[in-house]
Amino acid sequence: MSFVADLRVVLRGRDFRRLFSTRLVSQFSDGIFQFGVTGFAFFSPESQTTALEVAAGLAVLLLPYSVLGPFVGVFIDRWSRRQILVVAPFIRGVLLLLAAGLVAADVPDAWFYGAALAVLGVNRFFLAALGASLPHVVPPERLIAANAVVPTSGTVATFVGAGLGFLLREIFGGSDPGVALLLVTSGVVFALSALVARTMDRQLLGPWPDPNRPQARQALRNVVTGLADGARHLVGHRVAAATMGAMATHRFLFGMCTALGIILYRYYFTDGDADAALRGIGLVVVAAGIGTALAVVITPYTTERFGIERWVQIALVAAGVLTAALVLPFQEWGLPVAGFVLGLAGQSVKICADTTVQRDVEDIYRGRAFSIYDMLFNGMYVLAAALSAAILPPDGKSYVAVVIISLGYPVAALAYRMITARSRTEVV
Repeated sequence: MSFVADLRVVLRGRDFRRLFSTRLVSQFSDGIFQFGVTGFAFFSPESQTTALEVAAGLAVLLLPYSVLGPFVGVFIDRWSRRQILVVAPFIRGVLLLLAAGLVAADVPDAWFYGAALAVLGVNRFFLAALGASLPHVVPPERLIAANAVVPTSGTVATFVGAGLGFLLREIFGGSDPGVALLLVTSGVVFALSALVARTMDRQLLGPWPDPNRPQARQALRNVVTGLADGARHLVGHRVAAATMGAMATHRFLFGMCTALGIILYRYYFTDGDADAALRGIGLVVVAAGIGTALAVVITPYTTERFGIERWVQIALVAAGVLTAALVLPFQEWGLPVAGFVLGLAGQSVKICADTTVQRDVEDIYRGRAFSIYDMLFNGMYVLAAALSAAILPPDGKSYVAVVIISLGYPVAALAYRMITARSRTEVV
């Protein structure tokens, strides 16, 4: 069935439309926030960004709340997910106002990063609840179409929000008051998503009651055991685990691309002009957004034609080969095109990973599965930035980094093929 036909089918569901709208509004706000933080951390005219500082900034913003992922899963599998979607936006809005106040007051950066960390922690809790809720509003046979529409459209909304953030930065300016206004705008928009989520029934999104499930306090005491249980459940569903691993590998290699691109634009292409560098990275972001949007259209077709397993392999191999061809010349034009390719390939793999986890993992484990997913999603990205800090030269021009990225994708495709082929053999 065509993408348009699948989209028309899933959009018929009233509850699906409401969950979909909740995600779009929230992730549009994310784009504004992320652009504000990125400009403040890496492209401030007063700062001299190095690869080590990029790695440290990403670690501060991503790694700590990734460690909290197992704790998030405990509550997502116990609390009303609809209530999470209603309450979290207001908490995040308050934290964004606090962060804006800290920036306007010109406090030390560590205070701002602490507030930003709290904002992102609440947001990851929110997104994990959205991911675990989707199977409750679409029939199983439409999950592939829903995963092409929902998370991917949310990512596109993030890119659009980042574009608005860029325009607002041009109006507000790149100084501390301008960043504060961006954060306030993001907070107001995000709070609107709670109003949409509130239109859904409180019990709609699960989790279903389970009398044998331990109390939350006991679960928190045994959170490591619970995480191990979720991991064992995933291992028992090899295609879902392998596709999640493919997504994690993409995030690692994409993290290297991010650090490489930031340093190249900051120093190699623009001779240290922060505003020119931000415009260059902005073009890459737009190109990646277009690739991500295209993944919405083609993934249902390609997975219907090739199957999820084969399409993941094709996307990974194409990402590696084209990245080598586009980036190795170290010409400025190559990075936006590479951004488009990685946006398309990466989002295609993500759609497949979301679908296999939601399709194969039992509901009682789904929250923990998405928490593990989030840990990998962010942890691998930060790990890649740390590796980049060790190998990137001051101007960012590194053939070694490009070779690692270019070979990493096809190697990941080969490993994925071996695991999924073995899984099919065992089933037979």
